[in-house]
Amino acid sequence: QVQLVESGGESVQTGGSLRLSCVVSGYLRSNCMGWFRQAPGKEREGVASIYLQQGFTNYAESLKDRFTISRDTAKRTTYLEMNALKPEDTAIYYCAALEKGSCGQLDPADFIYWGQGTQVTVSS
Repeated sequence: QVQLVESGGESVQTGGSLRLSCVVSGYLRSNCMGWFRQAPGKEREGVASIYLQQGFTNYAESLKDRFTISRDTAKRTTYLEMNALKPEDTAIYYCAALEKGSCGQLDPADFIYWGQGTQVTVSS
């Protein structure tokens, strides 16, 4: 059974940085991992994705200058480095594994396995 467990979310002030981690256990055939976020009252949105074998990355256009996705295949861990955080980055952040579709489109409907989420709160 595949499980994804996120960690690293916490409360920070505007301008701060965080690194989120997502550890995978179980047999995962997917070659693409993604990070998503959902703020209160808003739809879940794609943040970034990465091809696990090749390391190719994709980002939401509005976030690519501040966020970096990476992976450590030996540790089965995907990371999301977030810098220059803003209050509008406040959300629950989820990692997910792609089942079908394009890794770069960051469509939540294409991702089959999801973690429980980790809360990021940015205060002004």
